[in-house]
Amino acid sequence: MTTRILAGRVALMTGASSGIGEATARALAQAGAKVAIAARRKDRLDALARELKQSGADVLAIAADLVREEENRRIVAETEAHFGRLDILVNNAGVMHLAPIDAADSADWRRMLELNVLALMVSSQAALPGMRQRGDGHIVNISSTAGRISNANASGYAATKFGVVAFSEALRKEVYKDNIRVSVIEPGAVATELREHIPHAATRQALDAWAGSMRQLQGVDIANAVLYCVSQPAHVNVNEILIRPTDQER
Repeated sequence: MTTRILAGRVALMTGASSGIGEATARALAQAGAKVAIAARRKDRLDALARELKQSGADVLAIAADLVREEENRRIVAETEAHFGRLDILVNNAGVMHLAPIDAADSADWRRMLELNVLALMVSSQAALPGMRQRGDGHIVNISSTAGRISNANASGYAATKFGVVAFSEALRKEVYKDNIRVSVIEPGAVATELREHIPHAATRQALDAWAGSMRQLQGVDIANAVLYCVSQPAHVNVNEILIRPTDQER
């Protein structure tokens, strides 16, 4: 990135300690945005913040567990208090607990609903007053191909990602008159830590084998999609990007 197309803009990136979130935080900072980065792992956040600051970026690291509803309001409030505004919110934090329905733990379903959907909804809600007051803003929600196609052993995860898509479209219809844009990114197989948290061994092994059979997307590929959305002129709202590896069929 050689141009600072987001100079003067303030972005908040959740799930920024690894994978898509880390790559997107870098891309936003390189494009000139002031960036707040949020995640649970403070050591990783601090390391990323140091790296970005060394390259000249203005960065705020916020350690937060976004399963807790109030933490989603806090990260928005701290971003606005530190930078004076919030222009771009990228809701990326999430978890993928896959298992057959009859073997699934309802606690895993609950955690996915709280982190993948409710956290995103609450942070979006918290960002709206400031965006509405300024008549400008952009909310980007990271969904998945699982938000379009449900597969066996992924029922709970798919339910959350379909929920992200549904919420995002309803949000767009409520806020477009305030010049607030909403985009959904739906990645296919991405080489991240997400699969490491799958509790059902057979499902994890099968998914690892499937992903390993293709040239997977990298975090930077999704970061580039986010950057494309948020760098469009004000009259353009990229509502949805579905992005799969070339080798992925479903």
